[in-house]
Amino acid sequence: MPKILRARPAAGSDEERTVRRLAGARHAPADGVQRGRIIALSWDGLRVPAIAEQLGCHEQTVRRWLERFNAGGLDGLADRGGQGRKRRITEDERSRILALVMQTPPGRPDRAPDGQLAAAEAAGPPEWTLNALTAAARAEGIDVHRSQVRRILLAEGVRWRRTRTWIRSTDPDFAGKGHGSSRSTPHHRRTRRSCAPTSSVR
Repeated sequence: MPKILRARPAAGSDEERTVRRLAGARHAPADGVQRGRIIALSWDGLRVPAIAEQLGCHEQTVRRWLERFNAGGLDGLADRGGQGRKRRITEDERSRILALVMQTPPGRPDRAPDGQLAAAEAAGPPEWTLNALTAAARAEGIDVHRSQVRRILLAEGVRWRRTRTWIRSTDPDFAGKGHGSSRSTPHHRRTRRSCAPTSSVR
């Protein structure tokens, strides 16, 4: 069985006090508060799925911050410096983008209780693509580009491509397309012309 991921025990009373103070802060950056709450909830006995549900974020986000805390303590919860401009996507927006992949695309037909197929949005995407996810994120007020969405999904190891599935009718009179013509279908043989002369030699 896979090992259950939990936050390691606090290195001391100061570390635990700092984390719990961060988790309950009202004026601290939202990203930092969320990270503190992830660790505090794990200390309280909640597992990854329960933490993600309570905080409204993706499970992969919870795992990432638990792993970073376990490896680097409080320093692991800080934003890592790097060259170039600062990332514009907040941790909350990142989690909301990841959560979109778990939702059913609005244009995917679903079977209603009466047996009819219907989609939540007839003009919506039937499958998640990078363009569709970017448009959905923007509709939620997240200023993000397609390349950023792709980097976020790849960094978290989240799959957004799905094998297309064909919906079959429950109508007993419905018949799908049959197999193509058999290669064993006999061909009409051409009649060979006789080489014998038709007139008698005199």
